[in-house]
Amino acid sequence: MDIVSTHALTRPDRPAVICGDDVLTYAELDRTSNRVARVLQRLGARAGGQVAIVSFNSAAGMVVSSALRKLHAVGVPVNFRLRGEELAYVLNDSRASVVCAGPELVERVDAIRDRLSLGPALVALPGGTVPSGWVDLERLIEQSTPDPLPEPEQVPGMGATMIYTSGTTGHPKGAYRPEGVSVEEVLQVIELFTLRDTDVHLMAGPGYHSAVAFFAGLTTVCGGTVVVMAHFDPEEALRLIERHRVTTTFMAPILFQRMVDLPDDVRRRYDLSSLRVMIMAAAPCPFALKQRICEVFGEVLWEFYGATETGINTVLRPEEQLIRPGSVGRVAPGNEILLLDDQGRPVPDGQPGELWVRNRWLASYFERPDATAQVMQDGFFSVGDVAYRDPDGYYYLCDRKIDMIISGGVNIYPAEVEACLFEHPAVADVAVIGVPDPEWGEAVKAVVQLRPGTSASEAELIEWCRQRIADYKRPRSVDFVDELPRDQAGKLLKRQIREPYWAGSGRRI
Repeated sequence: MDIVSTHALTRPDRPAVICGDDVLTYAELDRTSNRVARVLQRLGARAGGQVAIVSFNSAAGMVVSSALRKLHAVGVPVNFRLRGEELAYVLNDSRASVVCAGPELVERVDAIRDRLSLGPALVALPGGTVPSGWVDLERLIEQSTPDPLPEPEQVPGMGATMIYTSGTTGHPKGAYRPEGVSVEEVLQVIELFTLRDTDVHLMAGPGYHSAVAFFAGLTTVCGGTVVVMAHFDPEEALRLIERHRVTTTFMAPILFQRMVDLPDDVRRRYDLSSLRVMIMAAAPCPFALKQRICEVFGEVLWEFYGATETGINTVLRPEEQLIRPGSVGRVAPGNEILLLDDQGRPVPDGQPGELWVRNRWLASYFERPDATAQVMQDGFFSVGDVAYRDPDGYYYLCDRKIDMIISGGVNIYPAEVEACLFEHPAVADVAVIGVPDPEWGEAVKAVVQLRPGTSASEAELIEWCRQRIADYKRPRSVDFVDELPRDQAGKLLKRQIREPYWAGSGRRI
């Protein structure tokens, strides 16, 4: 039986979702998601088929996600910062038969509807205008029955998932789990992080981020309450923690930093004593920030290393945070980790090697068997990170073989930004790299070689990118050089370009 339906029988009046003034009990969530599931089914959603969701965090988005689980359809959360060709690419690549858009994003999706090759049904979530040719979900919900849907063949775990992540080459790829995460793995993570059925979870980051959606989903599996933030604001987060007696949350380091950066007198206005599990991942966390987090919130911080493709691979517990500086923890249950050199041989403790993971919830890349094969080896998967292990079994990330930039917990693929800058008439050559940033972990920097006889300013090139690609991908700074270093094959020597910026930073990522 669907987990929401189960909770609707056993705890009908328990709040399942709180978003602003919207409160849905489990009984209400069950009935409303039944209605939505029937609407989506009539529009072409089916078991095993993809439905894309382009939306800020909202109660409506949570209802749609619940409806898709009832249908055993594959929900595809799409980064709401994408626009134009990059948005059209993901919607087409995902093979979505239905695209649901939040009220603030309907116009953006409508602008590319002629580029959507499969002609998906376009569904406007409640709260905004409904353009011609779109389906008004709010109106159809009222015409639909709340009766339970016929039970399909049981699907284990949390159902199939597909989340887009930038890989080592070209366009983003869908990290696809057609069987989802098994019941055993779900229960293992619940036990590992000591989650409970009485938990109140703050969903602070964007729902298209795999870990944000996963931990919110785990709360629903337990029968707890998810408090949804449409947009993160540090003081509002503290206010919600106090108001709803929040017990758990997941955040990237940048969100934690914004909370601890609030003035002391602001933080002290709020009672944060209900918090018992604060989970952090998605980007490197400077040890100084970790110390401040522990000082403000107490011994409640958990950290893990993982990836959209590989799940949760290592865990650092609260009591270990300050005695293992720089570590991302020990191997999580159900994982095997290998550290291999360039010849595929295991490296000894203390020596960096490429990190390979094997577990039961590895993803493959949707309709990209070639891309999957490139990162799989004897059942082990690598996203290109390099780490070393100490004699006590703790792992430390120390470098990244691929050129991915992680800024504020968001993956940015430099080739996309470089391609945009190459279109500028004054740009002869460009390298986009991540450089240390005390707030974001890494910031996007473009190192540019101009064409002879031309000129362009830093502001001009940043604005050029802002108008053409998602705002979070645009460079935050631009440096100009006479010539960029390349090898004889013409490949940019990214490591050589990065080194001066990372010198003295105390870390190599």
